[in-house]
Amino acid sequence: MMRLARPQESAPPRRRPRGPASTGPTGLHALPRPVAAVVGAGGVLGAAHVGVGHALEERGFVPDMIIGTSVGALNGAIAAAHPDRAAQWLDLIWTELRRRDVYRLGYLSSRVSLFTDRGLRRLIARAGLPMRIEDLAVPFTAVATDLLTGAPALLDHGDLESALLASAAIPGVLPPVDRGGRTFVDGGVIAYVPVLAALEAGAASVVVVPTGPESAPPPPTVPRLRAGAIAARAAVLMLRHQIERDLWEVSRHLPTVVLPTGTEDWPAPWDFGHSQRLIDAASLTAGRFVDALRIDGPGLYRAEPGPNETPKGTADMAPKEPVDMASEATSQEMSHVTSEVTSERSSQRSAHTIRSGVLL
Repeated sequence: MMRLARPQESAPPRRRPRGPASTGPTGLHALPRPVAAVVGAGGVLGAAHVGVGHALEERGFVPDMIIGTSVGALNGAIAAAHPDRAAQWLDLIWTELRRRDVYRLGYLSSRVSLFTDRGLRRLIARAGLPMRIEDLAVPFTAVATDLLTGAPALLDHGDLESALLASAAIPGVLPPVDRGGRTFVDGGVIAYVPVLAALEAGAASVVVVPTGPESAPPPPTVPRLRAGAIAARAAVLMLRHQIERDLWEVSRHLPTVVLPTGTEDWPAPWDFGHSQRLIDAASLTAGRFVDALRIDGPGLYRAEPGPNETPKGTADMAPKEPVDMASEATSQEMSHVTSEVTSERSSQRSAHTIRSGVLL
């Protein structure tokens, strides 16, 4: 079981490779207020959020509101609770996190999910969070998916634990959550990077904290013609189309900054052993990008352009057209879809552990 010690005010932050911190105002400080930090989904890649958090804290940036989906909701809630030392809290959690801390096998007689949410509940309880969303230091919204209507649900008040569990309830993997007479599953189903929620919340600009490869154009290579690789490619195409569509819509109205994380691949969905590498890469990559960023009105500002757009970041660049996802060759190959039969005790049913590329 993971044990978390409350970070001390005087404890020195973990040292990591990073670019030079800015000595003057950066592009993020030039963004019109209020600024929404939008924290995306991504499962084990949520460790990259921690590195981005270090880069932003070192440069004195604090958003006016935080909106998160799935693992981004959990990380975002911790940041909203501890805005002056969020990266320290998150660093402690992620560098000690193991599969059993999140995905715990349980009795599956109801066949609702492969895992129980006991581990996630314990993780939330150890994160120094208040009971209600309204008591967070920074306004916060968790995005979930209404299982009946398929519409996104913006959970911005009431019980915090149930909101986080709902936002992270991966269909079939973690149990759905009943809240206020409605049933919710993972927000990433409908809003993997919930920038539209920021527009609806009245943000004047948006800073996107993604997890990595799903937000950057992958190299144009052809996947192996096997069932798992083909299914994985189709999932990535759908995911990237959703993200690009939403980013383009919001960037037509607001300055929309997508921070790079330096993450180029997906670890196995249960493998939290890469957290330190992901944190270090994101801290360095996001920090360098922020130091060079220049804002000039509405548009999409990101480091790695698609084939039909130009990178934003200097004052003389105008917003470009969205990427044509139908013609763009994409191929970030996720893990093969496999299943393993495992048993925790003789009286427990066997559970099928599905290996997919994107969780939480």
